[in-house]
Amino acid sequence: MKKYFRPLVITSVVLIYLIIIAGAVVRMTGSGMGCPDWPKCFGYYIPPTEEAQIQWKANHEYQKGFIVILGKELRIATKDFSSTTAYNPDNWEPYTKHDYAEFNVWHTWIEYINRLVTVLSGIPILLMFIISLWFWKSNRKIPIYAGITIIAMAFQAWLGKIVVDSNLLPLRITVHMLVAFIILAILLYVLFLTRDKITSIKFSKTFKTMLLFSAVLTLVQVALGTQVRQYVDEQIKIVGEQTKSEWLNPPTFTFYVHRSFSILIVLINIWLLWYNKKMLLRVSKLNWVIGLIGLEALTGILMYYFDFPFLSQPLHLVLSSLLFGVQFYIILEVFKNKVIEA
Repeated sequence: MKKYFRPLVITSVVLIYLIIIAGAVVRMTGSGMGCPDWPKCFGYYIPPTEEAQIQWKANHEYQKGFIVILGKELRIATKDFSSTTAYNPDNWEPYTKHDYAEFNVWHTWIEYINRLVTVLSGIPILLMFIISLWFWKSNRKIPIYAGITIIAMAFQAWLGKIVVDSNLLPLRITVHMLVAFIILAILLYVLFLTRDKITSIKFSKTFKTMLLFSAVLTLVQVALGTQVRQYVDEQIKIVGEQTKSEWLNPPTFTFYVHRSFSILIVLINIWLLWYNKKMLLRVSKLNWVIGLIGLEALTGILMYYFDFPFLSQPLHLVLSSLLFGVQFYIILEVFKNKVIEA
């Protein structure tokens, strides 16, 4: 059974990245309220494909929890019943968790796919936890952290409901994303625990310190970026989705800090790459870090100077999550590998 464990962990990591990608697309397209309820969508397990499906109909069977659009308001069925020729308000009550009463098939299905990816990711994670029990005698950290992943995924699912119920409160969206980063870190640690045993040279204290500092700067940069994103979300509500040139007009102080901060991140990681090559440390993943930082900077430039081209926002977020993952794994390799003194 143990031979299946590592492939399951890798599959789980890939699916977590797919969740991050799907969430970024949802936010970019403004599809978060495509399904007003959770975990169902307008009361259905399979979402509607046209507005006629969620409009009130005469002589139609409704189940408790079904949602219809009546005028400019949502109504939710309070019980199972069959409608007559006239609308009976006793069978319905207002859906008051938010006032979003529109149907857009693209928004609905983008949000549904986001939820579907999240559900599917739970399957390999659950299997991973079951198989991790075979490691209990040899390395108890593996089943313990696999179990923590299950708990974190359940918490993430609950957060998804909270985000929908809050009518997409920006702060809760940000927390939802950060929890995905935490789950990613746990899975990478479990993956690291099952690596092939290899030896490594002794890393200097200076290199370790700068590596940690670089990772902390990345997390700070991500936090600043989420604040900028919240500002953009607020601007979209004011100026509209089509007026992209006004989304960062005027730029906030946080935006300028976020943009300038990237220079420090580039310089530190260039130093790490130079030191790695000079001292023959063989931390090859630092090349990935430099490449990801370059792409991250490129998408940032595109968003600011070219008015948010299509997919630039989700790419910016996905690149930051990839950068975080690579840096976290490098830290594990540097701080947790067994050291063989020269």
